[in-house]
Amino acid sequence: MSMLAYDGTAMLGRQLLRLRNNPGLLILTQTMPISMLLFFGYIFGSALAVPGEAYRAFLVPGLLVATASGGIMAGMFQAAQDTHRGVTNRFRTLPVSRAAVPLGQAAADLVATAAGTVPFLLAGLAVGWRVEGSLSAAVGAFGLLMLFRFACTWAGIYLGLLTRNEEAAGQLGGATFLLPLLSSAYIPTSGLPGWLRTVAEWNPISAVATALRDLFGNTPVSEGAAWPVAHPVAGSLLWCAVLLGVFVPLAVRRYAHGER
Repeated sequence: MSMLAYDGTAMLGRQLLRLRNNPGLLILTQTMPISMLLFFGYIFGSALAVPGEAYRAFLVPGLLVATASGGIMAGMFQAAQDTHRGVTNRFRTLPVSRAAVPLGQAAADLVATAAGTVPFLLAGLAVGWRVEGSLSAAVGAFGLLMLFRFACTWAGIYLGLLTRNEEAAGQLGGATFLLPLLSSAYIPTSGLPGWLRTVAEWNPISAVATALRDLFGNTPVSEGAAWPVAHPVAGSLLWCAVLLGVFVPLAVRRYAHGER
């Protein structure tokens, strides 16, 4: 365990240095959610029955979770880039814990995401969103958001190691943009057709978005929803446990064995 912690910290430093040397990407990932908040909140939101600030209060937690789900795309692209350029093969020749390299990538992504969430929350406050619940519940919401991002990043790392190609990872990662659209991130699921509502409510993003809205005190949990949305905190934790339980061992095994 001490070897994993030491090697993982070294890999964390490498990934953070990588982010520092690519400030354009960091700025883009931080400003994109704010741009979407302004677009959806003031343009798309005007066509919905939920008015003005009420919709923006609904939207902010949803965008937080939609951005967190982007860990799939980020993890996939970085893992595929390292594999395609031979960096992963060089790491395999070193006396480094096999779990340290993907762990360092996931941890660095978590640090960058936590820092990038701050300006978005300030933008949310500027457009009318407020934390209506307790401070402890708000801290719990932030922790749940980071856990979901961490789980999504591991899924992306495995897919990136599986893809092994930057272009293919970029194309496949772009398809993940559809995941928040099939959820309650942007709109309530209550108005969707029966089968589509079921699909949206069993989407992990819906459970986490509903949990954040509940913990922030923005909107109550809707009645008659599927179990993950009717019990959003428990449903979110269960989804995170499933994602981590599946993709952490798969990613570590894939990294350890390479292309075999």
